Amino acid sequence: MSLSLLNRYAFFAFCVLFTLGSLPFVGSHEWLWGLASITALLSAVGLNDLLQTRQAVRRNYPVLGNIRYLVEAIRPEIRQYLLEADGDQLPFSRAQRSLVYARAKNQSADKAFGTLADVYQSGFEFIGHSMLPALHVDPGTFRVSIGGPQCTQPYSASLFNISAMSFGSLSANAIRALNQGARLGGFYHDTGEGSISPYHREHAGDLVWELGSGYFGCRHEDGSFDPQRFAEQAANPQVKMIEIKLSQGAKPGHGGILPKHKVSAEIALTRGVPMGQDCISPARHSAFATPIELLRFIAQLRELSAGKPVGFKFCLGHPWEFMGIAKAMLETGILPDFIVVDGKEGGTGAAPLEFTDHIGVPLREGLLFVHNTLVGIGLREQIKIGASGKIVSAFDIASVLAIGADWANSARGFMFAIGCLQSQACHTNKCPTGVATQDPLRQRALVVPDKAERVRSFHRNTLKGLAEMLAAAGLEHPEQLEAKHLVRRMSASEIKLYSQLHVFLAPGQLLSGEVSGEFYSRMWQMAQASSFSPLQ
Repeated sequence: MSLSLLNRYAFFAFCVLFTLGSLPFVGSHEWLWGLASITALLSAVGLNDLLQTRQAVRRNYPVLGNIRYLVEAIRPEIRQYLLEADGDQLPFSRAQRSLVYARAKNQSADKAFGTLADVYQSGFEFIGHSMLPALHVDPGTFRVSIGGPQCTQPYSASLFNISAMSFGSLSANAIRALNQGARLGGFYHDTGEGSISPYHREHAGDLVWELGSGYFGCRHEDGSFDPQRFAEQAANPQVKMIEIKLSQGAKPGHGGILPKHKVSAEIALTRGVPMGQDCISPARHSAFATPIELLRFIAQLRELSAGKPVGFKFCLGHPWEFMGIAKAMLETGILPDFIVVDGKEGGTGAAPLEFTDHIGVPLREGLLFVHNTLVGIGLREQIKIGASGKIVSAFDIASVLAIGADWANSARGFMFAIGCLQSQACHTNKCPTGVATQDPLRQRALVVPDKAERVRSFHRNTLKGLAEMLAAAGLEHPEQLEAKHLVRRMSASEIKLYSQLHVFLAPGQLLSGEVSGEFYSRMWQMAQASSFSPLQ
């Protein structure tokens, strides 16, 4: 027998021999009984390792091979609590999470002894300050009126709101806490595509009803859109706006499945789907297939909701497709009241790795393209733009406002506020803090009144931080933020204003044909209102 074989089986053999050898003596020595029990258990583990066929490491290293799988199972926790640096973004850094936790608890988020950021590293960003700072303004005034000329019930939204997260993905107590916090703080709570649950209604916070491709809450048995059921739901005064979800940041163009074993009676009732079947969100909508049909669907929803603001959320993909929607606006005269741009860096649930890493346009590039397109066709003033995707701080909000957004949404930021600790177990139903689980016992740990106050505090303190940044820059309102205020380091010896970095179209420039930059001109030529396919 080789030395290698002896080393691999030595511990297992020791456990077996010790257990057998101690049997005659366990009756007279109590301590030996305990030790023999342990080695007997380890012997049983080793025998099972030898007989199982799924894992080669355990077959080759009985008993000891299990250590490898144990360490692998707790690797994220070991990294997060022991090895992670403050600036490591996985996907949110400890510094980002600590900022949210402090603001949610009304604790000081100030840092001593200077910045930990490398201000000379390429990509570092900052906002220039003024030699004549402005007076601090009340962040309670940071609101935006949403509703274009075709809307009869405009909505005054906060500059910072809860992004789309469905009941089913989040627990009932998480939904309760978020909605109560939204009501206390005077901002909106996006339902996500899982429809409006009883827990969204319990505390009467403002809702944006997100309508995904499954049309949950307003669907026929075959999954198609049900206008009558939609009108009944949209008539609720708690519903302030309607948002059509074309795609989401984490997995644009993918769709999703809630497995049948996770479709509880409550979820089935909320979504209007049968139990015992997988709940499917198709990758594409069935109510429209062209840009013109999308706008007609928007007009239909606006009419059915008695004039409430209707818009859509998407992660930018093919640029010519959004420009096709822009051409359809000009051709039909139908305008969305708002557009929410989601970045590929967004996403609260699980998604295929290839989609998370390699599908979709990041937020800032998508936001700038949408803003420029609307400016270029002369409709920017009539359509508001929201931005979502990894936004948790006042600087995050300021940076998207500077390049075209009217307001910002956050999903994971508000998850942190109610206790999420980034265990990345959202899809396992084993969330340790009760945020992303349907396990009744786990979600009991989330105390709604306490977490609702933290939601309100996080919102209030983040906007207070924004007000302080604006004052330092010599500005009195977020509307005054422009690309010239945001600065990026390009190299160790060069920095540029965002107004220098990117092309910004002039009003109507796409219509005049005098477009600076080949990219926008080429995409405009490829776009068509009658189809999402490009013209060659």
